[in-house]
Amino acid sequence: MALVRTLELLDAGVAAGLHRGGQLYVSRGGQIEADLAFGEARPGEPMGRQHLMLWLSAGKPVTAVAVAQLWERGLLDLDDPVARHVPEFAAGGKEAVTIRHLLTHTGGIRALGLGWPAAPWEAIVAKVAAMKLEPGWPPGRKAGYHLASSWFLLGEIVRRLAGRPLAAFVRREIFEPLGMDDCWIGMPRETYRGYGPRIAPVYDTAGDGQPHDWTDEVHATACSPGGGAMGPMRQLARFYAMLLAGGDGGGRRLLAPQTVAALTARHRVGLWDHTFRHDLDWGLGFILNSGHHAERTPPYGYGPRASLRAFGHGGDRSILGFADPELDLVVALGVNGTPSARDHHERFDALAGAIYEDLGLDGSPVRQTRRATRR
Repeated sequence: MALVRTLELLDAGVAAGLHRGGQLYVSRGGQIEADLAFGEARPGEPMGRQHLMLWLSAGKPVTAVAVAQLWERGLLDLDDPVARHVPEFAAGGKEAVTIRHLLTHTGGIRALGLGWPAAPWEAIVAKVAAMKLEPGWPPGRKAGYHLASSWFLLGEIVRRLAGRPLAAFVRREIFEPLGMDDCWIGMPRETYRGYGPRIAPVYDTAGDGQPHDWTDEVHATACSPGGGAMGPMRQLARFYAMLLAGGDGGGRRLLAPQTVAALTARHRVGLWDHTFRHDLDWGLGFILNSGHHAERTPPYGYGPRASLRAFGHGGDRSILGFADPELDLVVALGVNGTPSARDHHERFDALAGAIYEDLGLDGSPVRQTRRATRR
């Protein structure tokens, strides 16, 4: 089925200067509905499906799955204090912060300025471990999106328990089994140089229109568990197809169905997010559809037609990956322009809604209730 309205909106975004180009992958019930690239990767160079796009925070669920794999192996429990695995983290009143708190953004250590990517991994972990708990923040009872700090701690837990860096762990345990050969959270320098122009820059379309430095060698080769993942959208979609299949990666099981159910269940419900300024529901590392909490569009939302069971994650004003189990739908959308937050939310809310509309789908409980009332 042609995604006519969706493609019109993507092209309109190019014309309006919101982005130069991008990639879109959509499947339903395992049937590919769209696998395409559009516009330009850089001036004069068409965007291709083989280009690597920066996922930014849309890579957080990969780190969450790595933690879940260690949970399945009995190496940790979700309610373990973080200090059980990283003892120095107990400093500053953080002894009650658990792994679950980190995964649900309720840990109270939102501080920025960690020194990444220039600072080495060990120095960043030490800086996060030495932080003080935010004043008036009871862990688990107050929420606020943690951009990076808690994710370095999760990556350090993986490193200490698995005996290898997070970048190597996710390559071996997640990306390679799923055939996500061009996906990385921090790649070797020689790999970066080998990709050359296949790595698509991200343009500051809210400012001067020039590329951000986010995809230069320094950033791309330094592991950031909460913001540095990179790869083609068609490969990000394989990650969500695996989750939609209950952890089955098409011949190799990455997670048990019960673990996938735990990751995508509502562990945090209706808590006001003091970073995003919105009520948001969370699984373990996944944002759950929260459009029912308020009329205005939630950040990193899945559009007005998504079901309540939709889960996934977005990346700073440019990326969205999600699955909707109610409708057996997988979507991976990436564009290479970062407009204002308002323009981006309007852009992606419309695009997500258009995908559902083009496919004749509507899982929104609000819309279903309204239709039933009219009948």
